[in-house]
Amino acid sequence: MNQDYDYRIKILLIGDPAVGKSCLILRYFDDTFTESYISTIGVDFKIKTIEMNEKIYKVLVWDTSGSERFRTITSSYYRGTNGIMILYDVTDQESFDNIKFWIKETQKYAPDNVNIMLIGTKSDLISQKVIDTETGEKFAEQLGYSFFETSSKENINVSEAFDTFFKQVGTRAVQTNAPNIKNPDKYPNEYPNQNQNQNSNQNQNQNSNQNSNKCLCF
Repeated sequence: MNQDYDYRIKILLIGDPAVGKSCLILRYFDDTFTESYISTIGVDFKIKTIEMNEKIYKVLVWDTSGSERFRTITSSYYRGTNGIMILYDVTDQESFDNIKFWIKETQKYAPDNVNIMLIGTKSDLISQKVIDTETGEKFAEQLGYSFFETSSKENINVSEAFDTFFKQVGTRAVQTNAPNIKNPDKYPNEYPNQNQNQNSNQNQNQNSNQNSNKCLCF
C-alpha cells in the first residue's frame, strides 16, 4: 500500500514551442540550465512531494510539447488537471498573442474552474524584450490569473512561481474536493468502486488458484 502522501495534484505546462517550458522545469527540479533547445516529444513529467497544512502532497508536473503535430496526443493530458501554467516568451510577440489559443485549448479540454497561472519567460533578455512586465500583469489580471516573470537561465522567480502555484492549486483542490486527489490507500471510503474492483480481483484470483489445483479427468 502506498501511504506516503495524502493528496495528489496534477500541473500542466503549456505554450508555444521554445518558450522555455522544459527549461523552467529543469531549473526548478534539478537546478540546471542548458542553452540548447530540444523539443519535447509528446509529454514528460516530474514529481515533487511538498508538505502543506500538515498534509503531504504529491505534485505531478507535466511538460507538454507546443508543436502542432503532438496536439492530438497532449490534449488527452488535460483530463484530471488541477492547475495549468501558460507560458510565453517575453522576447516573442507571437508567443504572447497565442496565449488566447492556449486558453481556448484549456477551456476545451481541461476541467472546469482549473487554476491557471500566466508566466513570462526569459526575463533576463532585457534588451530583446518586447512584452513588458506591466502588459503581462494587466493581461493576467483581466483573466483572473496569477502572474510571474521568470528566467530559467538566471534562476529568477522560478521557485517562487512554482511554490506559489502549488499552494494555490493544492488549497483549491482540497477545498472544492476535486475528483481523484485523495490517496485511495489513505481514504478508501472515497473510492468504493476501486475497493469493489480490488475485492473482485482477489476473489477471481482465489477461484483461479482453486481451479488450478483441481484435476481434470476425462
